[in-house]
Amino acid sequence: MIILAGDIGGTKTWLQIANYSPSHFATKDNFTVLFERRYVSAQYTCFDLLLQEFLQAAQQEKLPPVIQGCIGVAGPVENSLTGNDTAKVTNLPWKLDAQQLATRHQLHHLYLINDFQAIAFGLEMLAADETLLLQKGDVPTGETIAPKVVIGAGTGLGQALLVGCGEIDGGHYEVISSEGGHADFAPGSDEQRGLLSFLAKRQARVSVEDVLSGRGLVNIYNYLANKYPTEVSETLNTAMTTGDAAAAVGKAGLSVEDSLAGRALDLFVAVYGVQAGNFALTCLATGGVYIAGGIAAKIQDCFSHGTFLTAFQNKGPMQEMMKTIPVRLVLNPQVGLKGAALVASRQ
Repeated sequence: MIILAGDIGGTKTWLQIANYSPSHFATKDNFTVLFERRYVSAQYTCFDLLLQEFLQAAQQEKLPPVIQGCIGVAGPVENSLTGNDTAKVTNLPWKLDAQQLATRHQLHHLYLINDFQAIAFGLEMLAADETLLLQKGDVPTGETIAPKVVIGAGTGLGQALLVGCGEIDGGHYEVISSEGGHADFAPGSDEQRGLLSFLAKRQARVSVEDVLSGRGLVNIYNYLANKYPTEVSETLNTAMTTGDAAAAVGKAGLSVEDSLAGRALDLFVAVYGVQAGNFALTCLATGGVYIAGGIAAKIQDCFSHGTFLTAFQNKGPMQEMMKTIPVRLVLNPQVGLKGAALVASRQ
């Protein structure tokens, strides 16, 4: 069966055509990628034009027609009573209607899911070397499958919950999407309280995403630059104003030449640990926590210094339990695409 998979983000969009060989249970071994492209999302006024360009390029490669597909969308997805999926991309002026897209591009079925639902489904499609173990933990044994969560900072902040269905030997995970990135930012230290105060003077409300995202990293740097003006680098300021500000801070922070950017990364990772711990504690995710998103893999060394796990575990009377939760960092940037392909194959 020829399927379409997509991963729409505020910055980039991945599209893929794969051949799925049906079996009793879909795994990564049942998929053969036939064609894929990556696009800069902001270069297109709507997803319809992007999809048309992609399918025309695939047709020129003389690929067989697509039967059905699934698109992960960075934003809330609504499922109507008629079974039609619609979505609005949070950081783009794109609106998607699954039935209209399917009809226009001659697909039998097209499904829309939240992008972090796609990432969550994609976890089971990853090879062992596509994640980095941060905390071994101790997965509980029992008759049911323990819950898991995935959280990831990129253009925004995504979260999803994986709930086990059935017994361990014969069960599977269902995924519940979340817009928890838009919840209020809850600081976990004096420095983070200072950050909250700094941002609260500049905007009416401070969400987690205002601190834990690409723009969040920039907000953190600006807070520290305001607090320690003598440490500001004019070279970094120029790079931030002439290019991708978050990427510039990240690159400077990973070098030994800019201590202020390095401190911004440390604070960013500490906030990451607080929020990942909050989500794990709320969902009692004893099955594991997965760190995804576009930023974490690029600064993975920052997660090995203890800052993240200290913040993650610092939950008062629940600290010992937090130490038993496995934590992994996802290294494959196409995990959402893999999840969308998996969902398309199962419909």
